[in-house]
Amino acid sequence: MKLTDREISDIVVLEPKGKIMGGPDASLLHDKLYELLENEKKRIVIDLAGVEWMNSTGLGILISSYTTLRNNEGQLKLANVTDKIQSLLTITKLVTVFDAYDSVEDAVKSFG
Repeated sequence: MKLTDREISDIVVLEPKGKIMGGPDASLLHDKLYELLENEKKRIVIDLAGVEWMNSTGLGILISSYTTLRNNEGQLKLANVTDKIQSLLTITKLVTVFDAYDSVEDAVKSFG
């Protein structure tokens, strides 16, 4: 997995590309989140458009990210959730946990 980021106003958009399957991927996203929190960046959108596949460990990484942000008074939203990932979220009932949007723009607007 590769991870890039950009800012829109005070919202950070993380753009993972490839497969999210644990191992180094977990620490890459985890480290990035802690770096953002240290810099008082607490409003995060993860753009999943470039993610080909995610396994259960990948879902765990998302859950961990969500929890970390909530515990630090932050918010995490998902954008461009692919059909494959949407079905994973539905099967695991995580669809009720995450705020998911059709586009990065919609996710950014939702912060209000």
